[in-house]
Amino acid sequence: MTQSEVGPATSAEDAGSGSRIPAGRSWLDRYFHITDRGSSFGQEVRGGITTFMAMAYIVLLNPVILSVPDATGHRLDGGQVTTATALAAAVTTLVMGFIGNVPLALAAGLSVSAVMATQVAPEMTWGNAWAMCVLYGAVIILLVVTGLRELIMNAIPMALKHAITMGIGLFVCLLGLVQAGFVTSTGGPGGLPGAKPIQLGTADMLTGWPVLCFSVTVLLIFALQARRVPGAILIGIVAGTVVAGLVHQFAGLDKKDWGGHNAPELPGSLVSSPDFGLLGSVSFKGLGDIGGITIGVIVFTLVLSGFFDAIGTIVGIGQQAGLADKDGRMPGLNKALTIDGAGGVLGGLAGASGQTVFVESTAGVGDGARTGLASVVTGLGFTLCLFFTPLAQMIPPQVAAAALVVIGSMMITNAMHIDWTDPATSIPVFLTTVLMPFAYSITAGIGAGVIAYVLLKAVQGRFREPGWLMWGLSAVFLLYFALSPIEQWLGVK
Repeated sequence: MTQSEVGPATSAEDAGSGSRIPAGRSWLDRYFHITDRGSSFGQEVRGGITTFMAMAYIVLLNPVILSVPDATGHRLDGGQVTTATALAAAVTTLVMGFIGNVPLALAAGLSVSAVMATQVAPEMTWGNAWAMCVLYGAVIILLVVTGLRELIMNAIPMALKHAITMGIGLFVCLLGLVQAGFVTSTGGPGGLPGAKPIQLGTADMLTGWPVLCFSVTVLLIFALQARRVPGAILIGIVAGTVVAGLVHQFAGLDKKDWGGHNAPELPGSLVSSPDFGLLGSVSFKGLGDIGGITIGVIVFTLVLSGFFDAIGTIVGIGQQAGLADKDGRMPGLNKALTIDGAGGVLGGLAGASGQTVFVESTAGVGDGARTGLASVVTGLGFTLCLFFTPLAQMIPPQVAAAALVVIGSMMITNAMHIDWTDPATSIPVFLTTVLMPFAYSITAGIGAGVIAYVLLKAVQGRFREPGWLMWGLSAVFLLYFALSPIEQWLGVK
């Protein structure tokens, strides 16, 4: 689709009068500007279903990621997380469709959920963690409406943005490998010569039927992707669950063999009433005891995890759909970004983690989606998921973890955009990428990359190139890394 085809729809939307739309068209056509964008009702429905099929796995996967205990030892109920995940995805995607009028679907962001599980929940209660989601969403909305988005986007170099995506990809992949038991901790001291902090399976051997089910699921999804099958991740998870169910039945396994979580057993009923137990469980009580610096770092990390991915994803999909020009300018971009930020708030209120635009929306766009009607169809698909929670609880964590490995492989492809011949670029990118999984901290990776970037530019005599904001961020991260010795020096600890 050319930009000239987008122009009439944009003008009609901006005018808000619909005067350029022939009277004989249906209200759906007039509202979503389907004809003006060169689409049809059938294309939009088909594209919306395709997007839903491509990203429905998040309803199964998010409860697995968020299954860790919080600082008090409390674990979330899997059924409630499943309901919350479907609810938040349905609401935010419907809002994007009706108000944003773009073929973008939202759900719990894997990078955000990973931060919630590994860095937020261990520091506070889950109620406080949802409050962090609300705060980070509010910050993103504030950045968009004040125009600070442009300042931040211009300050952080593109190479570091790609590195953040790559690092999160490796981080998510490691989460999947550990969740499946493909990689385990040795429990040994890492400081001793010859000691290994992690190992393959148990005693450097893959053991147990669940690990085999994980391996089969990963290979199947990769094979489907190689054949460019739409919804490869969801199909792979469903097929992997069937295999796991057969193994569970004929090998005589029980729930503890699957880690004590979900087991591939048929539920008593395939349909149930939604359990909204997490809705409104956000709590700001007790945040003052955690510390301003800790809260600031957490919110900053969540913003980085969700905000920059959203920028690239929205513009990239907009270009694919013919809604953006060659410079990446897309009509209604700020509106879409505002809704994406509101997804953080809504995700926190629902108890589902921050919502963000999914790159899987490209599947629907590739199938013809050009308007918000496709997002409405996708949102209705998530609405139906509210009533099929028992099916989601059949998915064993080892099978669901396969999707994390696959998604990690997709995110690491950003390496193609890096200039590896320039040390001032490649070194910060390297540190950002590897420290996220190796230090098991997204914050550490981002901080190391920012500091290294500013330092190397200074060494090259290019002090002004990073800009004042990057210098300020590097100072913040230096304080973050030196926080423990500073507290000891001040006698705080």
